[in-house]
Amino acid sequence: MKVAVIYNRDSESVINLFGIPNREKYGKASIARIVDSLKKYGHQVKALEGDKDLIARLEEYMPRVLKGETPGLAFNLSYGIQGQARYTHVPGILEMVGIPYVGSNPLAHSLALDKVVAKMIFHQHGLPTPDFVVIKDFDFEPPGLVYPLIVKPKNEAISMGIEVVQNFKELQKAARNILQDFNQPVLVEQYISGREINVGLLGNNPPEALPPCEIVFGKGGPSIYTIDDKKGLSGRTIDWVCPAPIGEKLIQEAKRLAKEAFSALGIYDVARVDMRLDDKGQFYILEVNSLPSLGEHGSYTIAASHAGLDFAALVNRMVEVASARYFGTPHPPLVGKKEKDPKKLVFSYITSRRDQIERYLGEWINVSSRTSDPVGNSLAMTKLDTRLQSLNMKPVKEFTDKRSVGIWETKAGFKGGSLLIGHLDVPIENNLPRQPFRKEPEGYDPHFSNQF
Repeated sequence: MKVAVIYNRDSESVINLFGIPNREKYGKASIARIVDSLKKYGHQVKALEGDKDLIARLEEYMPRVLKGETPGLAFNLSYGIQGQARYTHVPGILEMVGIPYVGSNPLAHSLALDKVVAKMIFHQHGLPTPDFVVIKDFDFEPPGLVYPLIVKPKNEAISMGIEVVQNFKELQKAARNILQDFNQPVLVEQYISGREINVGLLGNNPPEALPPCEIVFGKGGPSIYTIDDKKGLSGRTIDWVCPAPIGEKLIQEAKRLAKEAFSALGIYDVARVDMRLDDKGQFYILEVNSLPSLGEHGSYTIAASHAGLDFAALVNRMVEVASARYFGTPHPPLVGKKEKDPKKLVFSYITSRRDQIERYLGEWINVSSRTSDPVGNSLAMTKLDTRLQSLNMKPVKEFTDKRSVGIWETKAGFKGGSLLIGHLDVPIENNLPRQPFRKEPEGYDPHFSNQF
């Protein structure tokens, strides 16, 4: 299958830089690791930046469904470039142009990213989450919650802007920082003292819950996973214990709550649910990350490895569950499964190499091989000779005329073989213009849409 890995890293190719900039990015090594993992399982893969040129690049790379082919699939890693609800931008583009993709749709991403809306939905579904208030401007009254409190931007991820405060003065300062730096409301939650538990989810209807992981915080700083921890700037050690040593009963409870939160927000394919476990054995759902990090040392990949999926198997399983969701297969198909029907094998071989075939056609069409062009005919014959010899066919010199006749044979020779006769040129009038190579089907008029 053709897979386009879509990410945001270097490009800021937009019409204007406007609004809240994205502060989340995948590293080059992580992107390369995902690409290599998909190739390992036999996919054709290309990595693309999720900017304003994405549609043109996808149109060039992805196969159009003409008759029965499996369409390509996008592996979405994009956090967006700027603005509100950035996780929704690339999925929205993919839905518009008709390309299936791994992960949640724009609605689910927007619900998960908006922490206040997500918590309201948790309440509606009877799922435990810390009490909270929302601050929208600089002048606000004490929130009526018991300190300590945890403060964070309403619509951000990866712990950006997060802070624990012990009193109203600290709350005022933290809220002002978020209002100024992120230009969005502030979520103030009751801080839950206890253990931090992450549960990864993979699949659909229902998803499979991976073994819960516990984040163990080193000495110094609050017992929360900060942005400095994630960037390795905090100076303390962060460890993951997987499976979390909380006993089988609590493990099953954590998995149940994670699945229900996944379902309540309408998530697809993959997510990570972050929780706190207090000293009374009560879980509180903090948030659902609809684009969990696939970093090598993240809790999601660690949990997958404990479930028996190495990194390559995890990445390809994500493609499989998305394929099952889009194409209706009862179980995710094995990418390496061998097909036995010769017709399907030939069809699969051609469609999987369509980009290569189109590239060869484009090269050949640019070769002039008209009857009136002896130089072009000679170049075409040389090009054909090079191609056939690359297929282990040998020229038969005694029957070859470089100007007009070329004969090549396989190892079997002439006896019992097949004779294919073709020609490089068609006698046509010299004033007839050459037709350039194009991918549009015959009869397609690119100006048709402009007539309405």
